[in-house]
Amino acid sequence: MSDQAKDERAPDEVEATEPTAERTEGSTDGDYEALVRLLKENEELKDRALRVAAEMENLRRRTARDVHDARTYAVANFARDMLSVSDNLRRALDAIPAEAKASGDAGFKALIEGVDLTERAMLSALERHGVKKLAPEGEKFDPNFHQAMFEVPNPDVPANTVVQVVQPGYSIGDRVLRPAMVGVAKGGPKFAAAEAPVEPGPVNEQAEKDA
Repeated sequence: MSDQAKDERAPDEVEATEPTAERTEGSTDGDYEALVRLLKENEELKDRALRVAAEMENLRRRTARDVHDARTYAVANFARDMLSVSDNLRRALDAIPAEAKASGDAGFKALIEGVDLTERAMLSALERHGVKKLAPEGEKFDPNFHQAMFEVPNPDVPANTVVQVVQPGYSIGDRVLRPAMVGVAKGGPKFAAAEAPVEPGPVNEQAEKDA
């Protein structure tokens, strides 16, 4: 093939390669845009997945809390209705004169023991379902658990000390079923600032009676 023929074909070959280069450059731009779009969609999907995971975790926690509350507080209304029965049993026992208790009458003594055992059994049943009796005498007044009915001048104990329990309170779980109605001291020294407030705890009725 002569040099002249080669020279004649050279412009055609150059022209043929130019569109190919243009197509390659255009294809690269399109691929880059597609890659950017895919990366953006991927980030959006990751963000959406994280949000769904967070919502599922919150739902799991709420469900667990609701199940716990349902189990713990399911008997709250029933227990609240039974408190008056327990109160009446205690009032009946407290109303018996000491002379009558010491009379030695076998029938009367059996009646007293029956009422006493009934009260113990009721408190024990309530405690098995998470209901605890609050007897805060001697503790610092806590408005979360106690309801102050009156004040008693007493310079011998720190102010705001519970010195008398008019009506015991009850709690269920970490909630107050009924606040204890109490009388608090006034006129005495203040509680030490560093002293941590004492939370009223449940009363072991059986242990108190055995003592």
